[in-house]
Amino acid sequence: MGGAVSAGQDNGELVDNLKAASYITTPEVERVFRAVDRAEYFPEGTKDHAYKDLAWKSGNIHLSAPCIYSQVLESLELKEGLSFLNLGSGTGYLSTMVGLMIGSNGINHGVELFEDVVEFAEKKLVMFKSNPAYQGTYFGEPVFIVGNCLSLNTHYRQYDRVYCGAACPPEYEEYMKSLVKVGGILVMPFNDKLCRMRRIGQSEWDIEGVLPVSFAPLIDCKDKNGYLLKCIEIPTHPRYLQDLCRLVIRRTLGTQGVKKLTDLPLPPALVMYLNYFHELRQE
Repeated sequence: MGGAVSAGQDNGELVDNLKAASYITTPEVERVFRAVDRAEYFPEGTKDHAYKDLAWKSGNIHLSAPCIYSQVLESLELKEGLSFLNLGSGTGYLSTMVGLMIGSNGINHGVELFEDVVEFAEKKLVMFKSNPAYQGTYFGEPVFIVGNCLSLNTHYRQYDRVYCGAACPPEYEEYMKSLVKVGGILVMPFNDKLCRMRRIGQSEWDIEGVLPVSFAPLIDCKDKNGYLLKCIEIPTHPRYLQDLCRLVIRRTLGTQGVKKLTDLPLPPALVMYLNYFHELRQE
């Protein structure tokens, strides 16, 4: 699936082409597409495919076409502080862009069937942290787990935004919807369309077809005897108090436009402490 726009020579030209074709329409989506180079999520020796508007697959490693990812991000309507679940999180490319949009107060979870793909995604996440676009506590770092996304415990947690990267069989439609909070959005391939499903009530949905797509179906989570596999849980990763303090301080500095902390009516020891975090913010 893909081929809607011309191939680019680099990531910037790819984004320019997506924007010109109206697959990217909002400044925030454009910003994260420029910040996260698609080529970095391809295995070595295959990066010449990165800037083509085509899906790519080798073994268990798979990336959707750029026009699909751009429409997914536009459809999710992401904001700071939201919770996000990526079903079939793959290389972590989409989850990383989402992390730049939901920020450090957001929750960013990914479920991937293949262990080697999760290992690949975690290596790419480490590499991204050396990227100037990485902003420390302003980034909603993805947490990836290995498992079948059809065997999540739906009584455990619901999310503001959910994306499924494989075609959903009709028998799992209600399961997918159960993962979304009221007021939330589910984006997934369904009935040969990329659909945006907005939950407006406990049993009320506003469903819109975004564009025609052709995705491989989800892999069933039943064993050979037809029994459901054991439910998997996504672990909670509490933020350290030090990280929370750093986040509050940075945001305070940013909103107040403080340039010289010594001008603040604070004890010298606290000013020294704040100066330290202000220097971190400038890095």
